[in-house]
Amino acid sequence: MLFGRVRGTAICTIKYPGTEGLKLLVVQPLNKKLEPVGILQVAADVVQAGPGDLCVMVRSREAALAMPDEKFVPIDLALVGIVDELEVKPDGAFDYTLKQGHNQFT
Repeated sequence: MLFGRVRGTAICTIKYPGTEGLKLLVVQPLNKKLEPVGILQVAADVVQAGPGDLCVMVRSREAALAMPDEKFVPIDLALVGIVDELEVKPDGAFDYTLKQGHNQFT
């Protein structure tokens, strides 16, 4: 999984069958310190991200599997999550305390 920041939208007039209606966004890949890495890339959006959002991305086959309807589409990069909160600890540091809360499994 990778981090990326949404920079804009890509518009296509013709799309491969199975990708119609899929939103394409221009993203800047980021490293673990949230610094830009490499060039801008186009990613398929399955989480309704917007400009400026920090997102989690997947590549290769995992990106194609993230598509909602079709699983055999030529997608190499997909946004699969929007980061709401991020806590980065120094390398090798872990926090094993469980936070109080509720979810569907408790």
